[in-house]
Amino acid sequence: MKVELSIANTTYKADLTAPIDISIPLSPEGPRAWYVDRMIIRPVQGEGFIGDVSQGGSVNFRDIQFNPHGHGTHTESYEHVAAVSRPVGTLLSKYFFTSQVVTITPTSSNGDHIITAQQLKDLPIGEIEALVVRTLPNSNEKNSKNYSDTNFPYFEADALAYLAERNIQHLLVDLPSVDREHDEGKLAAHKAFWINGELSREQCTITEFIFVSDQIQDGLYLLELQFPAFVNDASPSRPVLYQLFESR
Repeated sequence: MKVELSIANTTYKADLTAPIDISIPLSPEGPRAWYVDRMIIRPVQGEGFIGDVSQGGSVNFRDIQFNPHGHGTHTESYEHVAAVSRPVGTLLSKYFFTSQVVTITPTSSNGDHIITAQQLKDLPIGEIEALVVRTLPNSNEKNSKNYSDTNFPYFEADALAYLAERNIQHLLVDLPSVDREHDEGKLAAHKAFWINGELSREQCTITEFIFVSDQIQDGLYLLELQFPAFVNDASPSRPVLYQLFESR
């Protein structure tokens, strides 16, 4: 199945039968942050019942314990930083967005690794709805790393303010957070993305803990952003890219 769309007066085609998944599976072996323990999946037990076929149960029937922010790919809403009810699972009215993949090497500064506004301004970011950021180095360790107390790379607030000014509605990053791990609760980058001057961009989302493999080239894509209808500020999510080809 192929679709056509227009970006900056140029028509592109996308093949919806060729998805490129940039989510990280939600599993006990997946990445984590914020000092949470590994995700737990265990069979329900009680009164002679066990929800595990391998242990003699009639069905697999499991409890799952995880933290949306601390385990695997997740998408956040404005409710993450504001005293409002904006459940991420009820936020979107559509699920396909024009997007661009970019690759950035964070800048070293006083022991930190930062993505700056100038780095984003130096990129040829087009007229898109979503930005997908891959950071370097880009090892497979991102799929299983425990980021707690590692002072991982982050965005300066001005960088996300710039994306808000560009009307980027959905930001996807391969980091546990767009903010510094220890920032005294300021969440300056989150707030800069969602609050542009007097305007609250409550329809916008931030997706963290993605993984963009080296085989995926920088450039334009069609993004499909899907997640369960969680009544919460964050939900596990599965962003999928479709390569765009200029229509001739």
